[in-house]
Amino acid sequence: MSTVDPIFMLFTTCPDAATATRLARALVEERLAACVTRLDGAHSTYRWHGEISEDHEVQLLIKTTGSRLDAAIARVQALHPYELPECIAVETRVGLPAYLDWIRAQTREETD
Repeated sequence: MSTVDPIFMLFTTCPDAATATRLARALVEERLAACVTRLDGAHSTYRWHGEISEDHEVQLLIKTTGSRLDAAIARVQALHPYELPECIAVETRVGLPAYLDWIRAQTREETD
């Protein structure tokens, strides 16, 4: 059994570019994410409070570790303007080992 900290992709959406940038910068500055990729132009269709809604959003792909995942989710919730933000984490099974190690190094709690 591996003792290496697993890597996760945490997904969330934001209502606009400014919110996405603010969340991304906070997560990276606080070492809760090694990298946050912002994908503008997402279009979401969903049911909310009994009504079908459609919104243009910015999708965030947050790269973090298992040891930082709960804190990253909590920070997204604290900073997010949505009443119920999307927070879905998927464990990475395979990746370029050097890149996965870089994610681990960038999310360690100690500073540079």
